[in-house]
Amino acid sequence: MAAEHDIHTVEELRAVLPVPPAGEAKVMHSIDPHCRRFIELSPFLVIASRNAAGQMDVSPKGDPPGFVRILDEHTIAIPERPGNHRCDTFTNVLEVPEVALIFLVPGQDPTLRVMGRATITRDPELLESMAVHGKVPVLALRIAVDDAFIHCGKAPKRGGLWHADAQAPKDAFPRLGEMIHDQIAWKTGLELPISREELGDSIDEDHRSNVY
Repeated sequence: MAAEHDIHTVEELRAVLPVPPAGEAKVMHSIDPHCRRFIELSPFLVIASRNAAGQMDVSPKGDPPGFVRILDEHTIAIPERPGNHRCDTFTNVLEVPEVALIFLVPGQDPTLRVMGRATITRDPELLESMAVHGKVPVLALRIAVDDAFIHCGKAPKRGGLWHADAQAPKDAFPRLGEMIHDQIAWKTGLELPISREELGDSIDEDHRSNVY
């Protein structure tokens, strides 16, 4: 692809994509009633963070609707559930606290975008309030909200995200453990000490018994 067609300045960009009429006006600096309702109904979000070297990460978070606590109009908190223990988001915010989130509500095309500054907390009262099935999270991410706004739903609409006929079949991919086995073997060229099927079984069992 020819570099001569690349865009290098904001002026060049805005010549192609003009500033929207409500671009900045719609940005809230707190959790208003519409943002609150969106967060209360959302069972899933993705959170973006970066470390001091500028390396980026985007991580998913999911739980029953309302799992993200609205502590006040300027503060929300996200519980940490059992996962892969990479702790990418946590290690990133210890270096650079700024994060960005997108909330989704199943069946709704608009999304909610939130930007703010994160801290990690072990506040026992907050963690107890986030228990699910009697399991209390060990940590939570507390976010001081800087900006929040409802984003247009064209991307989910174009992708048919909520349409039944857009869902991939259950066998579209091998099991998660099998894919991880394949990728590690491909990356290292080594024979793993666990078989493809065993790793698939192990991760399947973890997903059944270690969700909370």
